[in-house]
Amino acid sequence: MDKLYDVTAIGELLIDFTMNGQSGQGNDLFEACPGGAPCNVLAMLNKLGRKTSFIGKVGEDQFGRLLKDTIEGLGIGTEGLIMDKEIRTTLAFVHTFPDGDREFSFYRKPGADMMLSEDEIDLDMIRKSRVFHFGTVSMTDEPARTATKKALKTAKEAGCLITFDPNLRPPLWGSLDDAKEQIEYGFQYCDVLKISDNEIQFVSGKEDYDEGIRYLQEKYQIPLIFLTMGKDGSRAYYKDMRVERKGFAVKAIETTGAGDTFCGCAVNGVLTHGLDNLTEEILEDILTYANAGAALITMKKGAIRSMPEPEDIKRLAEG
Repeated sequence: MDKLYDVTAIGELLIDFTMNGQSGQGNDLFEACPGGAPCNVLAMLNKLGRKTSFIGKVGEDQFGRLLKDTIEGLGIGTEGLIMDKEIRTTLAFVHTFPDGDREFSFYRKPGADMMLSEDEIDLDMIRKSRVFHFGTVSMTDEPARTATKKALKTAKEAGCLITFDPNLRPPLWGSLDDAKEQIEYGFQYCDVLKISDNEIQFVSGKEDYDEGIRYLQEKYQIPLIFLTMGKDGSRAYYKDMRVERKGFAVKAIETTGAGDTFCGCAVNGVLTHGLDNLTEEILEDILTYANAGAALITMKKGAIRSMPEPEDIKRLAEG
């Protein structure tokens, strides 16, 4: 089958309300920012010239329409986006701390993104994709969990390259044991894993990142693993190689979307070079570029609309 898309992703599309100052009365002001990790990744890939499409569900309400218009405007395909007449679009309020870190309050009991069912997925879209990308936010609840797994099986059978970012959000899970189980399910399928420092400690039970990654490599035979360490940079683990690149020092105002920007840049690198003959030099270039992209987005609010321009990433990476 001809590949129509470079990357198709499944998952959550929602509104991130981020703090944006105070009103004259001293009330916090929140800005409605289109978000959701899988679409953030696609938005970065689109900037890099890739053809992408999204599978998910929003409410048929003002926020759902805003989201659909936003991703269409960025060139992300919406053929797989379903509008739910009954259930509202999922909302997340992001509270940012002085150091730029954040916590989330979710309005999602239920939210439309959880309600995507397996019979609503156009499986041919997945079969026509070079890469299939997913996370675990779409695996917290039924029916979206079953839908995600159906999509994943279809991608595997079709020979897609499968990329996975667990994107652990503890408040969304009934239990962290369930979260761990679903993340481990994802490990069994993926060819490329993007995992953060706290997530590797969570799933492996090991403090040391290298030990945690080694445990994953031995247990699941994942060909390529990217580890992100916030401002400290990132590592790539491939065959018996371990490559590390430092992060870029910038004036961060908010870290929303940094991991997704990194992921989009890294997936782009894998699309360019393939997965079979990666060298240390190629991996260093991919990490440097992805670190630069992730650093740039922390200087803006929101994610989907704030993806950095490729020439700006290149300038920072080479500078």
